[in-house]
Amino acid sequence: MSHENLTQKKWTSWHHLLHKELLSDKKLIPNGANLLIAVSGGQDSMALLNLINDMKTQHNWYVHVWHGDHQWHEKSEKYALELKRYCDKKNISFFCDRANKKTIASEEEARDWRYKKLKERANKLLTENQKNIDIYLITGHTSTDNAETFILNLARGSNYAGLSNIEKKRLLEKQIYLIRPILIFTREDTKKFCARMNIPVWEDPTNSDIKIKRNLVRKKVIPILENIYPRCSERINNFTQKMKNYDDERNDLSELAYLFCKKKKSIKRDLLNSLCLDARCTILNKFLSEVCTKQLSSKNLSNLAAEILKKNNGKIDLPGNFKIIWNNNYIDFEKN
Repeated sequence: MSHENLTQKKWTSWHHLLHKELLSDKKLIPNGANLLIAVSGGQDSMALLNLINDMKTQHNWYVHVWHGDHQWHEKSEKYALELKRYCDKKNISFFCDRANKKTIASEEEARDWRYKKLKERANKLLTENQKNIDIYLITGHTSTDNAETFILNLARGSNYAGLSNIEKKRLLEKQIYLIRPILIFTREDTKKFCARMNIPVWEDPTNSDIKIKRNLVRKKVIPILENIYPRCSERINNFTQKMKNYDDERNDLSELAYLFCKKKKSIKRDLLNSLCLDARCTILNKFLSEVCTKQLSSKNLSNLAAEILKKNNGKIDLPGNFKIIWNNNYIDFEKN
């Protein structure tokens, strides 16, 4: 489909913004990519589906849709069937998995189930794909989701990484990427787009259940904050980007500090002890990650750093049948 034809079919400002975003970062969703779009039926994913489908010819994309039926409400199977019919009319291949609602009672379990099934479907597409083209899993996260995630993580007491913005692209496993291309839009944008383009929406009634933490933040907390400080969601999103930049900078500098303190396979104790507690914990965490598959908690890292500072000799058992030992000069590992 040419750009002129799309214009005749109501090429909107939202099409233009997404098209501009894709052109500015051609590696985000490459030309000729094989796309598997996660579609719940809600306004965000339906806006995403239609934007991507409208542009697929321009970018030579292969488009597939995956829907996860959580079986959380009595109309879920009906919604899945109607969504399939919608995709069939647009000649989009449609895949659906149904969960056992007893095994996905929480938000976390449901999210884990969705990504597990998405990756399974992606691997099937890879197997069927004779051209060996990477699979791009596309989700409809918006900047509003980003603000909600920040508030939830802040309330939980997350670290710097948890307060960073949602990543636009990351590698899930070999040849399978997770892409979130509409983080440039708000939930209000997707609502207006669906209304403007007469796109049907199948809203999961459980999205109104404020016993679910994210729904409570969405329905109650953010509207109150927006009433007090209009456009606060936009400022939260800007702040999460700053936190991402800060976390990247911190990781780069801590890597330099780690290399500075290291000598062969040991850590120089005097150099480590010359740093502040947070820096010592970061370096010890990097050091421990070389042998421990399970990370120590922040509290245990702080206690370990304090012991190494206070005592000239010592040893402490670690997960995975290792222990960390130190003397006046060096810190090392020893297998139990």
